[in-house]
Amino acid sequence: MDLREYEQKKFTIAEVLRAAAKAVPEDATELRERLQDLFARLAEDRFNLVVVGRFNRGKTSLMNAVLGSNRLPTDIVPLTSVITTVTYGSTERVILKYRNRRLDSEIPIEELPQHITQQGNPANRLGIRTAEVELPAEILRRGFYFVDTPGLGSVVVENTLTTESFLPEADAFVLVTSHDSPLSEDEVRFLKAASAQRSRTFIVVNKHDAISPGQREKVIDFIREQLSAMFGDVAIQIFSASSTEGLQAKLSKNSEQLAASGIPEFENALIHFLLNEKSREFLTRMCSRVVDLMHDLPHWPEMQWFSGRLASLAREFGPKDELPRTLRAAEASESFANLHQLPTCEICAQIAHDLWNFISKYQSDIIIDAEERQRFAVSGGFCPFHAWQLQSVQSPYGICVGYPPLLEQIAAELRQTASAASVDEICANIRTSAFSRNCVACDVRADAERKYVQATAGRLRQQHIVDSLSAICLPHLAMLASSLPDHELLRLLLKREAAVFERSAEDMRRYAVKHDALRRYLASHEESTAAERAVVLVAGRRQVNIPTQTGSLLPVVQT
Repeated sequence: MDLREYEQKKFTIAEVLRAAAKAVPEDATELRERLQDLFARLAEDRFNLVVVGRFNRGKTSLMNAVLGSNRLPTDIVPLTSVITTVTYGSTERVILKYRNRRLDSEIPIEELPQHITQQGNPANRLGIRTAEVELPAEILRRGFYFVDTPGLGSVVVENTLTTESFLPEADAFVLVTSHDSPLSEDEVRFLKAASAQRSRTFIVVNKHDAISPGQREKVIDFIREQLSAMFGDVAIQIFSASSTEGLQAKLSKNSEQLAASGIPEFENALIHFLLNEKSREFLTRMCSRVVDLMHDLPHWPEMQWFSGRLASLAREFGPKDELPRTLRAAEASESFANLHQLPTCEICAQIAHDLWNFISKYQSDIIIDAEERQRFAVSGGFCPFHAWQLQSVQSPYGICVGYPPLLEQIAAELRQTASAASVDEICANIRTSAFSRNCVACDVRADAERKYVQATAGRLRQQHIVDSLSAICLPHLAMLASSLPDHELLRLLLKREAAVFERSAEDMRRYAVKHDALRRYLASHEESTAAERAVVLVAGRRQVNIPTQTGSLLPVVQT
């Protein structure tokens, strides 16, 4: 089971809860409260990873390395007693929450040091309770929630107290020490407090790029001896790493340097713990609670089937997995970069732009040019779809000037139709009058579609970089595919689009769970806009992909 599979299992539990909700009587208040609580547990599930250590150990650098981003500020003076959380967001932003103020404030991430450091905010005179950083990092999207705490051993006593107060809320701690001076007195005191709370702790010995491999082993052996003397057989995993080299390797996509940095081994251990201890226990308990709820539902014929489905899901957890060979969540995000920032179909956008420019100019032309008004009338005007687009940009005055010749032309045709010999002929003539025989806007749209499909295909044939594409809608994907004779390139394009569609489906499922749980405020921007983006993916922009009278889309003209 990897992080994506874990999420899919949560979505399955949510589907069972929705089915159960239909069987809960309206007046069963207690059952509805239990149902709501179960939805809330699903929506709020996250992995709280608290990072601790003395100042200048490289705590923030390590977080940057795991996130694959250099956006968290480093090389700054010690923090005040401000907890800094890092969670997923579609765009970068920082939300400051205050102790004695109801309203939060948003600041650019570049201004974060001015609010959380001793230099920018001495003794936390601004009264900031937490600084919540949102970053579009894939590992955060899968449920990781980083908490960066004030440094241990700070001259500000409140800093250490603030860090230790986070013990009960942590799923795991990462104690960051360094090869130059491992395990200070403050770090040992923290390890004892965490051990007393039975909190899982990982130790990262940072800055191993500054010493030789032999010296690294001596430092690790020293730390093991110290831990054994303090805790006996208590297992605390120790990792030697270089956060600086790890971040550089991720940004440059240097796999050899990344492996040498020690960061992947640490990441795999975190995911292994999340999936095989915290998440496995969470899913098992959730299945049990949902089954208990279902047994309390009155007269639900489908209860046995859904109960069996949950039992089957629980069996899928199976024995604990071995330590993953690779960080599968990171691999998925790296195979197609920046899926979280994709705009909607670029072909649709370009067609819409050309069509808007044409209609904006045309509405003026039929006001000032009598010959254009006459051509507009003879052609039968615009099709119904584009007639409404014209109306959206034209003033009542413009319509009153431009449309009379068209209406008079239609009136003449109807008079002539009235003298037709049969009902069938009359109806056929009316249908002809009801739809433009030669909509100029449709011609502009078809030309633009042909142009931009071919241009996009040409760019792909030359560069072979599908990552440069937006989220292509399904109608234009079909047209684009017919213009790509390169089989391997076409396969890569389809795999990338499949990843886009899967990601959209995940965003919708997350939003639905948070909506069911009355926790919509937890939804990211991607999740909140997932419904509209999904429709655009399947059908394209509504102002571009035009249904014909038969219900099909207007075809692109192939060249």
